[in-house]
Amino acid sequence: MSDFLPTGIQLTYLVAASLFILGLKKLGSPATARNGNLVAAVGMLLAVVATMLDQQVLNYEMILIGLAIGSVIGAIAAYKVQMTDMPQMVGLLNGLGGASSALIAVAEFWRLLGTSQPIPLDVNISMLLDVLIGGVTLTGSFLAFAKLQGLVSGTPITFPLQQPFNLLLLGSYLAGSAYLIISPDSLPIFLAVVAVSLVLGVMFVLPIGGGDMPVVISLLNSLSGVAAAAAGFVVMNNMLIIAGALVGASGLILTEIMCKAMNRSLFSVLFSAFGSVSTATGGAAAGASNQTVRSIDPEEGAMMLGYARSVVIVPGYGMAVAQAQHSVRELADQLERMGVDVKYAIHPVAGRMPGHMNVLLAEANVAYTQLYDMEDINPQFEQADVALVIGANDVVNPAARSDVNSPIYGMPILEVDRAKQTIVIKRGMSAGFAGVDNELFYKDKTTMLFGSAKDMVAKLVSEVKQL
Repeated sequence: MSDFLPTGIQLTYLVAASLFILGLKKLGSPATARNGNLVAAVGMLLAVVATMLDQQVLNYEMILIGLAIGSVIGAIAAYKVQMTDMPQMVGLLNGLGGASSALIAVAEFWRLLGTSQPIPLDVNISMLLDVLIGGVTLTGSFLAFAKLQGLVSGTPITFPLQQPFNLLLLGSYLAGSAYLIISPDSLPIFLAVVAVSLVLGVMFVLPIGGGDMPVVISLLNSLSGVAAAAAGFVVMNNMLIIAGALVGASGLILTEIMCKAMNRSLFSVLFSAFGSVSTATGGAAAGASNQTVRSIDPEEGAMMLGYARSVVIVPGYGMAVAQAQHSVRELADQLERMGVDVKYAIHPVAGRMPGHMNVLLAEANVAYTQLYDMEDINPQFEQADVALVIGANDVVNPAARSDVNSPIYGMPILEVDRAKQTIVIKRGMSAGFAGVDNELFYKDKTTMLFGSAKDMVAKLVSEVKQL
């Protein structure tokens, strides 16, 4: 039996890895995402049980206590946290993933330091990489959480000589790592490089604006996976290596998709402090402030929607903040009872995290078949009688298509201005995360419905019912 145990553990790891891959595949579609999450969770359960059976596990009592405490906290968080706050929760989970990986490296260094055996070079390098990536992920994710939660300003925070200071920090870490490779038994130097990695995480996220949070969350998710893979090399655990590599690769692919959706490079997202200005300059957007907008009341909006043949709803972060997703579904249901064809247009970076709008609408029981991505819905806007924009801004700004002087020029957008009529629900005329005035608001075919998304949609529902 004892001879079979190591083989059985590795076979279980293989099954778990297969379930991870299958789960990731299913997460690629909103229709199968829930099943994919369940499949991957089963894979993780198998991996945890197999690891618990490993003969190298020394203290089952402490592990079980940790599992119990973590399970209670996780269950309460999953139950209490609103879907609108899911980006913040994802940020925290990324940070905790990085912290756990870094702590593995710290614990292993401490253990090896207490032995008379020399620290192998490959283990030493793996520990140093794990500390760097895990530390950056921990503090970077926590700062991203603070920005999303409003505890810290969501605008880019910069100061003179910021990049040289960051390079100095990175150089210090590399110098400390080189010293530890030569003299791996220096505890003060090791603690110093741990501290530098934590500061690097803060400096990494500090100059990034709230509009780039979808990219930052994806990248930090990828880094948490890389940190886990590095931890796997530290303790020589195949499951950690495979799981970390899958998370790292999928997160990096998602990061690239987000960058393409904004027509910006990852370097630009991380280092350009995009969104630090409050208004656009030059081009059509510069003269937009001198133009007029046409405002309507809920009764007029209800008439436009109720007598339309096709309506495309474009949700944005304003809908998430107002928690208006249930009211939006109620409005769509009422319109469909009147014979109106209703679709939802989803931009890849709408909201605060990848898939944010999909998650919110799924919570409101919106059918997956009604959700259309940008490539599929843009050709249909010309046939739409009304495009209803709820709290979206930059992702529907025509300046991205027409104004070469606009900071967002070239960014793929939802082309709502091609619909026969456009209704925009918004609290006011403030710019979006990019700090750019929106040309859409001043178009002849655009009408503004000012107010909270939840209140205005509820009034639209009431008015539509009376038609």
